[in-house]
Amino acid sequence: MNLTTEEKLVRYLEQYEHEFIKIWQETIILEDEDINKNEIVKRNGLAMYSLLKKVLLESVSEEAMKELAYRVAEDRVLISRNIGELVYNVNVGRRLVLSAFMKSGLSHNELHRVIEKVNLHFDQFCYHAVTRYAEIKDRELKKKMVFVNQSHQDRLTLLGQMSSSFVHEFRNPLTAVMGFMKLLKLENPSLKYMETIEHELDQLNFRITQFLHVSRLENVVNHPEEIRIEELLNEILSFLYPSIVDADVEINTEIDPACMIFAVKDEIKQVLVNIILNSIDAIKERSAKGVISIKSDKKDDVIIFSITNNGPKIPDERREAIFEPFYTTKRIGTGIGLYVCKTIIEKHNGTILCESNDKFTSFIIRLPIADRKS
Repeated sequence: MNLTTEEKLVRYLEQYEHEFIKIWQETIILEDEDINKNEIVKRNGLAMYSLLKKVLLESVSEEAMKELAYRVAEDRVLISRNIGELVYNVNVGRRLVLSAFMKSGLSHNELHRVIEKVNLHFDQFCYHAVTRYAEIKDRELKKKMVFVNQSHQDRLTLLGQMSSSFVHEFRNPLTAVMGFMKLLKLENPSLKYMETIEHELDQLNFRITQFLHVSRLENVVNHPEEIRIEELLNEILSFLYPSIVDADVEINTEIDPACMIFAVKDEIKQVLVNIILNSIDAIKERSAKGVISIKSDKKDDVIIFSITNNGPKIPDERREAIFEPFYTTKRIGTGIGLYVCKTIIEKHNGTILCESNDKFTSFIIRLPIADRKS
């Protein structure tokens, strides 16, 4: 009986099967010493070898090969082995099979067609296994993200509860102190240190307001109004003057007088104050002269506002996270300032982003020129 090329090769593989499998098991990558996990890897390799012989004899469907690939991928996830190891081990098997074929004594013409078939089999197996592995890992990642987001919301809820207590314990007496400060200043205009005390009270009030924004406890209806950016900036720089002088920072402004937005003034003011204060803090980390450049420009229906400082670069991995709540690089910080900024800007249908390199760090805000009637 005349045997086909495929049948000859299968007989050849079976003749040297013990030696072939021994070499494969000695050559593949096994990540750890866990015997049970390694046995699963070897078992799946033998199943693929068995399937390959059926492929050569054309007695197996592509669906069966796909089913095995899926099972191998699922085992990989179960035993916490990476997919790169699988691809390597499969290709070790491919190389050994093709090497065995070349030693079978069959002619090149006889082997060419079979080698094409084997390569196709290995390629399809890898494709289905990697695809299945990626699908499972993607589902796992999505489940983890749901858990992380839920934990994130729980933390925000906890912060809200903390802020509620914080408001009652600190905001009311602070308001009383600030009120009596103003009366004392009116009655004693020449009294020393009044400006400094008033400034520090304003700063404390500003920090408390940040917590109020995060906790969403401030139920006061905020009415938007027409705001001239140039006037708002002058008001902010006057408010921050003591901090600017203390840090010896040079402020450069380039504001288009025509830049106007329709927004909640106190909220936009809070955003700009926060970013400028952050810029001042960043500059203190460098010995060079600190410079902050503030620009605004009108482009189409958008106001583009940028605050740039010459402080140290924010690493890329940190820059992606600075707008997340509780994330801070400061030794003493709450990690909510930039989160509040982002929340406020998005509430006004705008965007905020950060760009940073070795020379400068910029916060760029885009706000629409809103229709007052909308």
